[in-house]
Amino acid sequence: MSKTLWFLSFFLLPSICNALDIKMQSSVQQWSTATPSERGLNEVVLEELHREFEDGKHGYVNSFLIVRGGNLVFERYYDVDYERLTKTSKLQQASIMENNYGDNATSQYNYHDPEWHPYYQDTRLHTIQSVTKSVTSALFGIAIRRGELASLDERIFQYFPRLMSLFEDPLKKSITIRDLLTMSAGIKWDEFTHLYTNPLNDAASMESSDDWLKFILSPPMDFPPGEQFVYNSGITILLSHILQKSVDMPVDEYAQKYLFEPLGIKDFYWKKTPRGLTDTESGLYLTSKDFMKLGQLYLDKGNWGGAQILPEGWVDSTMAPAFDTGYMGNSYGFQWWLAPYDGGGDNWMFSGSGYGGQYLLIIPEYELVMVFNGWNIFDKARPAKEYLASRVLEGIVSGEQVE
Repeated sequence: MSKTLWFLSFFLLPSICNALDIKMQSSVQQWSTATPSERGLNEVVLEELHREFEDGKHGYVNSFLIVRGGNLVFERYYDVDYERLTKTSKLQQASIMENNYGDNATSQYNYHDPEWHPYYQDTRLHTIQSVTKSVTSALFGIAIRRGELASLDERIFQYFPRLMSLFEDPLKKSITIRDLLTMSAGIKWDEFTHLYTNPLNDAASMESSDDWLKFILSPPMDFPPGEQFVYNSGITILLSHILQKSVDMPVDEYAQKYLFEPLGIKDFYWKKTPRGLTDTESGLYLTSKDFMKLGQLYLDKGNWGGAQILPEGWVDSTMAPAFDTGYMGNSYGFQWWLAPYDGGGDNWMFSGSGYGGQYLLIIPEYELVMVFNGWNIFDKARPAKEYLASRVLEGIVSGEQVE
């Protein structure tokens, strides 16, 4: 996998919740609505995909929403009986985890436990899994804007005095925050070769360890920082620790105050690690409509209702492809996937992508934001984000302009 040689320059600028009560209220700011045709979309095309979701053609999908031109134009939900679906597998998975991890195995990482997945304890809060990483990236932009983080080129070792012995390798000591954001830290890691029930899977083993930071930083270096992309969920946990130290506040509380409240997001849940760190690799739960707000924020370059939530230039820098991932033509920015799409030419689709079929897809060219939530971890593969986007793009009325 080769490194693309173009970053946008930036970042020398100075510039709930296990610990919080969950408030089950509606979001303060509601979406304005329009019909698909009013926003240049063919409703027949969208309804066809909707019926396929209803019929289970694409596995276990829970929601399908589209915003175009700032209007919610399509919103559908699908009920799946996860209690029935996991009646046997929940216990089987619990047994595997107990055998592999003993007392460190916890229900919140038993992905077959319907108390946790995909909805949180009978609420409408849906796991967004690894799109949590993309939300974490936004918080770093906010910390830059607020002057709480001076530069993404700071070396990270200074944030881990308790684990300083793990930074004896000069290569590891040279890792920067930017290297973490782009998944290019160089620490040896493998979470794709083995299933998440296998202790050889580093992400699964991390989630069942009692000291996540030590687990993440203990492996040797595989290559120099900033040289190669390797997907590593542990990297984003290091970002959680660094952000908490920088802003002197738990990450979930920081997100609530400076990101969720400005967006009118009142209902959320965010897992914590065994030592109380906010689980920024996969731990956030949101309603599908609130999930959509994060996409609209990025479509509008960090602006929400006239307020600049993210710093000027942050979205462009975040979405500047830093690395070729070696996967279906995708590149990677700051904890976001960048995917090609039909007819996009040199344009990218901004993609938050999470385990089980959590997709937040943004196509600036068409002022389009899409949300798909699901839980395809059983007998059917999740549909690819590129496929889902192509189906929606079929509904773009030729020549129609969004006001």
